[in-house]
Amino acid sequence: MPLKSTFGAGSASGFGAGGAGNPIYAADYLVVAGGGAGGGNKGGGGGGGGYRTSFSDACVAALCYEGGCHTITVGSGGASNGSGDGNDGNNSVLVGLCITSAGGGGGGSNCGTPGRAGGSGGGGSPNVGAAGGAGNTPPTTPPQGNTGAPGFGYKAGGGGGANATGSGQSGGNGKANLISGSSVTYGGGGGGGSHFPSGSAGGSGGSGGGGAGAASGNGLSGSAGTDGLGGGGGGSGGQAGVYSGGPGARGGDGKVILRFPADATISVAPGCNATSTTPGGCKVATFNVTGVLTVE
Repeated sequence: MPLKSTFGAGSASGFGAGGAGNPIYAADYLVVAGGGAGGGNKGGGGGGGGYRTSFSDACVAALCYEGGCHTITVGSGGASNGSGDGNDGNNSVLVGLCITSAGGGGGGSNCGTPGRAGGSGGGGSPNVGAAGGAGNTPPTTPPQGNTGAPGFGYKAGGGGGANATGSGQSGGNGKANLISGSSVTYGGGGGGGSHFPSGSAGGSGGSGGGGAGAASGNGLSGSAGTDGLGGGGGGSGGQAGVYSGGPGARGGDGKVILRFPADATISVAPGCNATSTTPGGCKVATFNVTGVLTVE
């Protein structure tokens, strides 16, 4: 049975389900989970979705796909939880192949609530310096994400990103990847919201789809994380003496991309997923939603 390897990976490991005599192809992967939602009512930024890849990393093995059908799960972003802590993003999974990227942690809400742990952690809420949520949870090698920033003063912390921790109110930056044939950055953390003084700016979202945090002001919401990049949602703003701050913004949906050698035949379902061919002839399957990959 043929075993073909795309460039950018170590030795192949792990088999999908297929029948005897089916071809086997070594495929590189990028698995990005859904970003966490920002916290409500003066909330921290959501953490970027967990980021795992074999592409251009000699330390990470490609995966062997045997001819047949394979389920691919794409995690959605965490939904807004109103004025409460941000909801965590959902996992993206190569089913049966032991690769799971964890959803980003939600941002902490109000005053004193820490960010939640996840692929990258959410930012902590303001005033008492609530801690940022832990990243790379559960742990993977290499790490799938980074820690969110703690809250400080009247500012909430930014969520962690795939390439950096949250820094002050700013979300951590995501990581760029060329698996699709062009460079795209994934897994940015959301910016933290502000509480005081009135009109003070919220934190910027990290590169890779992180949403910006809201400025201080009653009822203000941050920006959503970007779908398809697994960005964390921005934290909401608040206003001193007013305890009805805005809702945290939702996290962005994740994405899964698989890159096969030129002699593989692949198809995807449903129709909102897609296949393409790189200039070098490699076959690329892009999953925007949960679906099925067929390999021949």
